[in-house]
Amino acid sequence: QVQLVESGGGTVQAGDSLRLSCAASGRTFSVYAMAWFRQAPGKEREFVAAAIGNGAVTFYADSVKGRFTISRDIAKNAMYLQMNSQNPGDTAVYLCAATSKGGVYYYTSRANRSTYEDWGQGTQVTVSS
Repeated sequence: QVQLVESGGGTVQAGDSLRLSCAASGRTFSVYAMAWFRQAPGKEREFVAAAIGNGAVTFYADSVKGRFTISRDIAKNAMYLQMNSQNPGDTAVYLCAATSKGGVYYYTSRANRSTYEDWGQGTQVTVSS
């Protein structure tokens, strides 16, 4: 099992930037990929971004492409999400997730919640207009 703890959330104005962090511990050697999801009040949890291995391969939801950047620091067992040009639609609880499932399965299922075995508690991001 991998334990995940998010940090860096807060309240910002539209157009501002914020950087989220996710610290991993436990069986981190088993992690194939990590991802960020978000969940707004009354809405389904949605995929934001994912990174395989050291972050050389990344994926983004269309809604954040060009504004958000995911990265990983394997040596520190950490993952980050740099969020630029934020808008009120980005308001949500942001959750960190990890999976040991790889290969073709991951490439075809990376945006599915069920692909990820371990989850953090989340950090709130609020963007005001």
